[in-house]
Amino acid sequence: MKFWQMVPWIEVEQLAEVAKFAEEVGFEGVMNADHAVYPEVVKAQYPYSTTGKPAMSPDWPYPDAWISIMAMAAATTWLKLSTAVYVLPLRSPFEVAKATGTLAILTNNRFILGAGIGWMKDEFDIYGVDFHKRGKIMDEQIAVLRKLWAGGMVSHKGEIYDFPALQIAPAPEKTVPIYLGGHAPKALKRIAEVADGLIGAGNMPDEVPGLLAELNRMRREAGRDHLPFETVIPLSTPPDIDTFKRLADQGMTSGVSYPFYFSLGLHSSLDDKKRLMEDFAKRYIRPLS
Repeated sequence: MKFWQMVPWIEVEQLAEVAKFAEEVGFEGVMNADHAVYPEVVKAQYPYSTTGKPAMSPDWPYPDAWISIMAMAAATTWLKLSTAVYVLPLRSPFEVAKATGTLAILTNNRFILGAGIGWMKDEFDIYGVDFHKRGKIMDEQIAVLRKLWAGGMVSHKGEIYDFPALQIAPAPEKTVPIYLGGHAPKALKRIAEVADGLIGAGNMPDEVPGLLAELNRMRREAGRDHLPFETVIPLSTPPDIDTFKRLADQGMTSGVSYPFYFSLGLHSSLDDKKRLMEDFAKRYIRPLS
């Protein structure tokens, strides 16, 4: 089993050193987080807490996802880099294609687009994007992105996007992998039909075998079960080596080390973060590699 270090909300000036150390101790990759803006008052219900209230607040750091990834890439050699998750429907697919295609080139294909439809309706209202159409928007965005990443002149005529022949250069040498978040039935169907991997939102260990089985079934129905597929699944329980072993046998490919906030609070030293990563590597990465 492989492991990813989650790096949302950390001090921006520590990102490169954290990524460098994550590579040194054997993490597969790092994932940052994304919000385009964070309003003072959030009316939307947060789907990943029992209270409906997010733990985050407007002053928690959400630096630009792509610039942050490039800084971490420059400090590393083989570490993979992604986002859990980028709120794709808020953005222009042309801007995303150009930025992520360039990231793929400059990182020697270590970049993975981790994306989701988003939960914060307030953010969509501020951007002037129809929150209720965000799934449909993202479906078409993925098709557009893959056209643009392929290089050469491409055109598109769809329900959301309609453009004449155009080109974004340089194009990456291969299409950028896409890992999608989400847990609703529609989200799982989308993941099975178009994604190269799943980014979980936090599951109880006993839920994982059923989730994997359902995704495998959907991927077979879509004729995609022969393609490589990664499952990066954070667990809602403390790390446990026997649990990781059992879920690896069930087909889960990657676990995560939780954001530093949960162990160290919102602010902590680089040395404290390194200590946690080294301890995680000693307990889980090395025994399971």
